[in-house]
Amino acid sequence: MTKINAEMIKNAKQQLDNLGCQYAFYFSSPGQEPVLLKNCDRFLSASIIKVPILLAWLRLEQLGQVNRAELCNLDSVPQVQGAGFSWLLRGRMLPYQDVLMLMIALSDNLSTNLIIERIGLHKLANTIQDDLGLTGAELQRKLMDYEARSRGLDNWITAADCIRLFELIEALPAADRRLAEDMLAVNQDDLLLRRNIPRDTLDFYHKTGSISNVLHDWGYTKDCRTFLLTQKVKAEPPAFEVFGQLGKWMIT
Repeated sequence: MTKINAEMIKNAKQQLDNLGCQYAFYFSSPGQEPVLLKNCDRFLSASIIKVPILLAWLRLEQLGQVNRAELCNLDSVPQVQGAGFSWLLRGRMLPYQDVLMLMIALSDNLSTNLIIERIGLHKLANTIQDDLGLTGAELQRKLMDYEARSRGLDNWITAADCIRLFELIEALPAADRRLAEDMLAVNQDDLLLRRNIPRDTLDFYHKTGSISNVLHDWGYTKDCRTFLLTQKVKAEPPAFEVFGQLGKWMIT
């Protein structure tokens, strides 16, 4: 990879500042000093929280408290829509491994709520913060729970947590890491960091998240780790362009 230089960093900061939003951009590759450009630390998670949820499941499974082969009844929680399509599936019983896959690959909200229900919101939140060491990651409500949001409850992530996520995945047992990477690799959203990279030319293990005025992309390749978190975005088209330009760092 081409060495990231001072001019690239200067241009990246200018592009990000010109968006007029809150942001945190990170890029690291072997043999180079990590780049972290930010004007904010704490972000609405906008589905990035689903990566800590996956890692918490894997940690609890190591402890014998959950089992990915166990069958999940898709009708066991209130049906929510938004991202994903598990609410449309005709078959209503799936192994939890498939539910986890839908949560990561399609950002499926119903699947996420089923995982939260199976573990328990408070136990899951504590596992994320205390066992995984993601001290700024807050899971306060299920997905699409507007009543909880109206009471001020939401899900949060920090730039420091996003950096730690890379370390946690790298430390997974080999079989669990393969499982996580298989799910991250088939993420169907290529509109952000990957938008300017030719199709089928790069293995990018990533998770995106988007809600109104919030766009995130977190992930890694065999050569680098990167993420861009943005919130209070004024207009999406200029933000998409910045994501695309900074995503090309992965192939410089």
